[in-house]
Amino acid sequence: MLHDSEDHNQTSEDQSSTDKNWWRGAVIYQIYPRSYQDFNGDGIGDLVGITQRLEYVASLGVDAIWLSPFFTSPMKDFGYDVSDYRDVDPMFGTLADFDRLVQKAHELGLKVMIDQVISHTSDQHHWFQESRVSRTNQRHDWYVWADPNPDGTPPNNWLSIFGGSAWTWDARRKQYYLHNFLASQPDLNFHNTDVQDALLREMRFWLERGVDGFRLDTVNFYFHSQGLESNPPVKPEDYNASTAPDVNPYNLQDHLYDKSQPENLEFLKRFRELMDSYPNTTSVGEVGDAQRQLEIMSTYTAGKERLHMAYTFEFLGGEFSAEHFKQAISESESGAAEGWQCLAFSNHDVVRHATRWGRHGHAEGAIKQAANLLLTMRGSVCLYQGEELGLTEADIAFEDLQDPYGKEFWPNFKGRDGCRTPMVWQAEVDNAGFSTADRTWLPIPEDHRAKAVDVQANDPESTLSAYRQMLNFRKSRPELIDGSIELVDAPDDILAFIRQKGDHKTLCVFNMSPESADFALPRAMSVRSLDAPGSVPAPNGDTLNLPAFGTFIGAID
Repeated sequence: MLHDSEDHNQTSEDQSSTDKNWWRGAVIYQIYPRSYQDFNGDGIGDLVGITQRLEYVASLGVDAIWLSPFFTSPMKDFGYDVSDYRDVDPMFGTLADFDRLVQKAHELGLKVMIDQVISHTSDQHHWFQESRVSRTNQRHDWYVWADPNPDGTPPNNWLSIFGGSAWTWDARRKQYYLHNFLASQPDLNFHNTDVQDALLREMRFWLERGVDGFRLDTVNFYFHSQGLESNPPVKPEDYNASTAPDVNPYNLQDHLYDKSQPENLEFLKRFRELMDSYPNTTSVGEVGDAQRQLEIMSTYTAGKERLHMAYTFEFLGGEFSAEHFKQAISESESGAAEGWQCLAFSNHDVVRHATRWGRHGHAEGAIKQAANLLLTMRGSVCLYQGEELGLTEADIAFEDLQDPYGKEFWPNFKGRDGCRTPMVWQAEVDNAGFSTADRTWLPIPEDHRAKAVDVQANDPESTLSAYRQMLNFRKSRPELIDGSIELVDAPDDILAFIRQKGDHKTLCVFNMSPESADFALPRAMSVRSLDAPGSVPAPNGDTLNLPAFGTFIGAID
């Protein structure tokens, strides 16, 4: 009996450890609530609609969902301008609707993660409404206020990502306030511990409601330099347009003082203490810093006192080439070895990767290969709604444009509406099954109908089937979940790496070019085929023959 008890205790401990680390190697499906499913027929998606579609999400084989903001908001930045952190905006439903969504997700085995937008609020939030009244009120320093220069100009040269100065004049206080985004999104002052305390209470509210984790928007924007030093120009050799589009002058500054400050590490420690008090919860941070993103990601996720994981814009832009991925993997393994990254190829802020990378006359092959690559690299994974269908970027006419970012830089940058169009469920139904409204908040591209869920669901050769098969395959190989990764020497257009955990070793080879190519197996390496979707068979000899955008995933004996 003692032996049986010891076995039982060990099993319980192993299970507890598994639950605690469910996020490590997990696949998280991002849902943009406005565009997933409209239940009440107003042309805008809502929480009840999402709940109705959770069976579909679970059928993909993902581990969790991430909900973009659904909080009370004037919607000038579509929910990323929060006016009440503790309530659901009426366009999305009610708190009771949210609770039912969480319950249904948990019944289906899905974790629920929600956005936390705490670097700034809406100017309609009562904290800001109080702060701007005077320089002596209770919350006078809850936001970043600064006196003008003697000539009345802003205190420094900091820029808003959405265009223009990051400072807006407030006539009541006769001061400028900081906003890294829209003028209606004033930045909170994290140097004030009362602000930190308040934000941690807001997050606790949702943990008490049963959420399993948070995605932290712009996590490196929380603190600014209190010296308010002007940013220097970026050196030409360090120029990088990964955080903002190339037409945006924001890229011309080296953002040394307006974000990514060292004080953030102490706040992240406080945040992690909160998360650790709720077992089995997790966090993923969005890092936007063109010159230092890898360094920040590594620092923010190292150890067990900060974020669980983070993602950068390394793969949310850039090119689909073996050279790019070799460099990114090498730099990540050498520069962020202690951290844990969350891999993403698309999300609600960037052009869909099916458009960015689906070229050379081999669009479908490249898209399926991207799925295999994303799901075999080292890290957790974020999939963006519609990615599994191979949806392309929509071309939105200016008169239909909603995104203020796009309106500012049109036509050279058309904003983010093209990746935010409604989900397509049924090809032959009005609004593709998304809504019964006469008009949806963004138009549904006609060419998306051919990629609707009902068209692809029963087609074993479809992109949707490829994602489902690959997600299922990933779960069968522990080395693909949280094993190590080692690059293998390969020709210029071929990316090859080995994933390993214990005795499990898998070789992954990708011909990332529109021409067929050969890959010579490393000396003395013996491989055998696995039931990996889209993989070519193992070779009879020592050379893999890969077609254009061909993939091999096999076991190393």
